[in-house]
Amino acid sequence: MVRTVEDLARLVIKAAEDKKAEKLTVLDIKNLSVIADYFMICHGNNERQVQAIVREIRDQAHKHGYSVRGIEGEEEGRWVLVDLEDVVIHVFHREDREFYNLERLWKDAEVVTFSEEG
Repeated sequence: MVRTVEDLARLVIKAAEDKKAEKLTVLDIKNLSVIADYFMICHGNNERQVQAIVREIRDQAHKHGYSVRGIEGEEEGRWVLVDLEDVVIHVFHREDREFYNLERLWKDAEVVTFSEEG
């Protein structure tokens, strides 16, 4: 079975949703940056929830054979960046998400949705 970046995106979405991540937004940045294909942005309501979301994303990625290139900010639980190469996830504390407003900074990116079945 060939795995696609969209498969990885679906896996990350499910992992984040399983830990009650809020306002999950997926931005297609393929044509805007060489950093990744997708940015995912979500938030938790406190540091502990942010850390739980990040752990679930990391654990599910490892379980399914994806490589986690790096995680920054996990200990603080305010703005955590998870680098899965083609998918970069920003997990914010609710207050920090409102402050940094990455959706505004990447306003030229298309917001996309993924169905569960592909």
